[in-house]
Amino acid sequence: MTTFADQALEEQIEQWRAYVRRRPGLHGPDVEELEGHLRDQLAALTEAGLTGDEAFLVAVKRMGNLDALSREFARAHSERLWKQLVMAPDADEPANKSYAETLVVLGLAVAAALAIKVPALFGHPINPNEGFPLFYARNASLFVFPLLTAYFMWKRGSDVVSGLWLAMPFAAGAVLANVFPFSKGSDTEVLTLLHLPIALWLAVGFAYVRGRWFADGGRMNFVRFSGELAIYYVLIALGGFVVIALTFMMFRAIGMNPDWFVAGWLIPCGAAGAVLIGSWLVEAKQSVIENMAPVLTRLFTPLFTVLLLVFLATMAWTGSPINVKREVLIGFDLLLAVVVGLVLYAASARDPQAPPDFFDGLQLLLVLSALVVDGVALAAIAARISEFGFTPNRVAALGENLILLVNLTWSAWLYARFLRHRSSFAVLEGWQIAYLPVFSAWATLVVVVFPPLFGYR
Repeated sequence: MTTFADQALEEQIEQWRAYVRRRPGLHGPDVEELEGHLRDQLAALTEAGLTGDEAFLVAVKRMGNLDALSREFARAHSERLWKQLVMAPDADEPANKSYAETLVVLGLAVAAALAIKVPALFGHPINPNEGFPLFYARNASLFVFPLLTAYFMWKRGSDVVSGLWLAMPFAAGAVLANVFPFSKGSDTEVLTLLHLPIALWLAVGFAYVRGRWFADGGRMNFVRFSGELAIYYVLIALGGFVVIALTFMMFRAIGMNPDWFVAGWLIPCGAAGAVLIGSWLVEAKQSVIENMAPVLTRLFTPLFTVLLLVFLATMAWTGSPINVKREVLIGFDLLLAVVVGLVLYAASARDPQAPPDFFDGLQLLLVLSALVVDGVALAAIAARISEFGFTPNRVAALGENLILLVNLTWSAWLYARFLRHRSSFAVLEGWQIAYLPVFSAWATLVVVVFPPLFGYR
């Protein structure tokens, strides 16, 4: 029978485990091994006559410094690429694994770049003078995500059966994106190209955590990876803009127009390959980017808070309603998604044992501001539907804003309880990561159900 003391001890172990997960270099299996050592210490100490609290304090002290443990795990697990980047390899271990991973990633990046060009062989060329074809936009995630999934399966040592299961959503996505008889430029086609990557990103997540989605902080690890990949991808894109500018400058200096090369090859191929390269960099330099995450969240949280407050004040002062057009709806949903992302990323970068501070209050203000904006957008969408009826865009926007409303409302409630010392931060973190599949499920519904439901218009 579980006693109150046992429950208290398990809560302490859970807090310790959450803290350990934040240490650079320590991953799910490492945390399990460390927890096993901790429990062995606890068992020995309690048998010696110590109480649960006393045994926990002594056991944690014996575990030693976690940064030192990180380096010990790096020595013990030589397959990790960051070992070769942070520590010098042993003389009898020439970092062959690192070179092999480099070749694998480069090969997959080249494969992703070439995959973009394969449809041109079947009557879908990229013509710079006609704009970017929607065919490529619909299939963009299918060119890249399966290869990214293959990389994580190779790196994590997943088996063939897992690979077959993970291949199923990509196969279904390929069928739905290309078999549905969309009208050219139809609303349902645009909704598909926007929501298919969200639905398929969950499959990448399962490959990333290798079956540990519901344990060892797997979902939060994937959240961190997603945010860090976005950071690296933006940095790579900025470098790509420099390359494009220099390409135009050099070729135009000799009287040639490089539009065909830049629009047909450099941009699409580079954009696809950069996803693999960015993912590899996140894995390789994980400890470096983890130091950037708190800085970025503390920089952008006040900026977005001020932006939302100024917008609400301006709208109240002028009395101007939100213009419910497709581009505006996408923009507002993207804004609210960024707010949810900031909350998630702030949670991933925060020590759950730390007490509430000013930044947590600022996070609550950001969530409340976003909640008001979401309510205003929902009211505008509902009024538009009641006046002009249902369309694919309005229904999609209505569903997405309702999903965001639930997330933001409960996040605000949990933040308020945390600030008043009535709940732990772990509860808020658990709510955020448990809600992630809801976004993917809605995106899947939009891709699968909306086109036939609205007659592919």
